[in-house]
Amino acid sequence: METYASILLWVIPGFLILVLFEIIYGHYIKKQTYTLMDTISSLSSGITNILKDSMGIILIIISYPILEKEIALFELETSLTLYIIAFICIDFASYWSHRLNHKINVFWNQHIIHHSSEEFNLACALRQSISNIIGYNALFLIPAAIMGVPSEIIIFLSPIHLFGQFWYHTQHIGKLGFLEYIFVTPSQHRVHHAINPIYIDKNLSAIFCVWDRIFGTFQEELDDVKPIYGTLKPVKTWNPIIINFQHFYRLAKDSWHTKKFLDKLKIWFMPTGWRPKDVESIFIYKTQSNKQTKYYPSYNYFQKVIGVFHFLSVNIILTYFLYNFSNLESDSKFIYTLIIFLSVFGYTSLMDKYSWAPLFEILRSLFSLYFVNLIPELMIFKLFLYSYLLSSILISFFLIFRSKIFLNK
Repeated sequence: METYASILLWVIPGFLILVLFEIIYGHYIKKQTYTLMDTISSLSSGITNILKDSMGIILIIISYPILEKEIALFELETSLTLYIIAFICIDFASYWSHRLNHKINVFWNQHIIHHSSEEFNLACALRQSISNIIGYNALFLIPAAIMGVPSEIIIFLSPIHLFGQFWYHTQHIGKLGFLEYIFVTPSQHRVHHAINPIYIDKNLSAIFCVWDRIFGTFQEELDDVKPIYGTLKPVKTWNPIIINFQHFYRLAKDSWHTKKFLDKLKIWFMPTGWRPKDVESIFIYKTQSNKQTKYYPSYNYFQKVIGVFHFLSVNIILTYFLYNFSNLESDSKFIYTLIIFLSVFGYTSLMDKYSWAPLFEILRSLFSLYFVNLIPELMIFKLFLYSYLLSSILISFFLIFRSKIFLNK
């Protein structure tokens, strides 16, 4: 986990620089694909995913090293060819894992966060899951294990494979000629993120688009069908933690209220969107496809400043956390993780203008102040934490007593 945290210290600034460049470029050509609150939500989702992965919050059912040890039929020498084979195996596994996420109800819950933005830009690539806490992806790497691909190579290539999917989340790059027949491109991935009927659940490949062409999930971007981004059932919130478990909550509610016992079990493993007939008429969720009303409450200048203030403050805490990750005690790591998670939940709830959000902010700030006293950190950083948390309390009291400003929609 220490190595992963160190890698992120180098990777995150690169991602943020590219996001900033895309924003500036969009402004320059008068085709802006970013909105402030959506961008903060996307980047905040990335923060929660970083914390989850850095802390190793996952229950692994079966690991690749075990698979390799038990079913390997060959012992291959390390070479460039072996690395290429391993990368292709990872990409093949990614396709089928991704397809499962789109096609089965319970698995869609851990992927919905990535599709929840109604914009399409580099920032939305950072909307990564925190609800994927069951580790089973090694099962899709059985071909690699049979060939005896060493686990060290899989571990080395997996982050490269993941980071290689960042660049094509953009509307500013058109079709790329013959490359469209080899690699996943921005055009193909725009189709994947679209909810138009002709585009839904298409282009599931990660790096090589050959899998979509072989298994019948390829769809070209059409000139006369402009992609509409988001999810068929709009999430209508900026809070990435709520988004991560929103679909699961709906499944659980349907499972609880449906009368047939078989349906209580079936709903989890049926195709995405399937619901028992008796609950469809009780809990009605509006869907959208060809027509869309984007979620974007009105905000005044003060509300926007609050969102930016919280986001920047939490990023400072996250940077300190990652930079000192290897030197922190386990209890300190837990405290930092908890403080950041609660902060993200709090300020994105303020962005949603929930009436309870200011009170939550006061309580989570007081809670965090107590735990800050328990961590043996540099006094100068503690002063920053105290300043941020006390500022959060003051802002929240102001919002409560001047609710017209907060609730102004």
